Amino acid sequence: MARVSVVIPCFNYAAYLPAAVHSVIGQAGIDLQIIVVNDASTDDSLHVANELAHKFAQVTVLHNERNRGPVETFNRGLERATGEFLVRLDADDLLTPGSLHRAVAVARSDPMIGLVYGHPIHFSGDSLPKARDRVKGWAVWEGLQWLEDRCRTGVNVITSPEVLMRMSVVRQVGGQRDLAHSHDMEMWMRIASVSRVAYIRGADQAWHRDHALSLSARKVDFTTDFEQRWLAFETLFDHCQPAEHRFSALRLLARETLIEEGIRSARVELQLGLPDRERFAAWMSMARRIGPNESQAARLARLENQAHGPQASPFRRADTFLRRVYRRMMREYRQRHWASYGIY
Repeated sequence: MARVSVVIPCFNYAAYLPAAVHSVIGQAGIDLQIIVVNDASTDDSLHVANELAHKFAQVTVLHNERNRGPVETFNRGLERATGEFLVRLDADDLLTPGSLHRAVAVARSDPMIGLVYGHPIHFSGDSLPKARDRVKGWAVWEGLQWLEDRCRTGVNVITSPEVLMRMSVVRQVGGQRDLAHSHDMEMWMRIASVSRVAYIRGADQAWHRDHALSLSARKVDFTTDFEQRWLAFETLFDHCQPAEHRFSALRLLARETLIEEGIRSARVELQLGLPDRERFAAWMSMARRIGPNESQAARLARLENQAHGPQASPFRRADTFLRRVYRRMMREYRQRHWASYGIY
């Protein structure tokens, strides 16, 4: 059987931790190593983790005497991991039945695959939605092809718990880097820069819990998400070899994509009549901060001038409404495409 190390960082998630661990223990046909890293929780997380370790021989507990944050906490667990494969599972998320067996089968079908992911079910509340377990097939991309698509769209396509990584590749590229909210995204792209990426179609690989106490819900708004995605790309390419022309081209593509997103977002604020001038200013500032080319800089200047001009006409507001309807339809289409194929 494949040995899979599952690292579970935990901060004040005593209420959720047992379900996360049980979802791993229930994975059939896998030699499990479960490492719970308690990040100086102020609730009963350490007590709950120790009880789980007493009950299940596969569980080991590490404890941070001071709060180190999600990146250091995961990397500490990674140091103790000995599996052929690795999973990072937040203590408020769960694996679906058969998730690891399916992912290992795909990873072992091609030794060049460094990362396998699938579809995550987002849910809230106490009831778990029914998960699909029938695999319809899988897609495999050359890593740089998959990475180029991330640069072209500028967005992350992976939530987190639905990923299985090949440990030898993780040892090659290293653990997570110190990014506040996009450390996962940067690591997925770093793995893709040196290995192939696979996506499992048809089956649901994990449950991701959406709740008000999660880090993303408490601290990530639209502009923070934008900035963190930019930092993920910059951090990734800062550590690539300067002589690698292909990485230079990908970096330029990612920057242009994000600048265009900033321009579009600022234009939307302007077309809506500037209901929030601070948000308009934030989008403009971030687009300029990334480094627009001459054409993009001119467009930003025009938007700035328009922001100090007369308010939008009724015709312009109607045009804005139609554009919003179109964008919503496109978002729904992209969401369905992502749910089936793993990419937007």
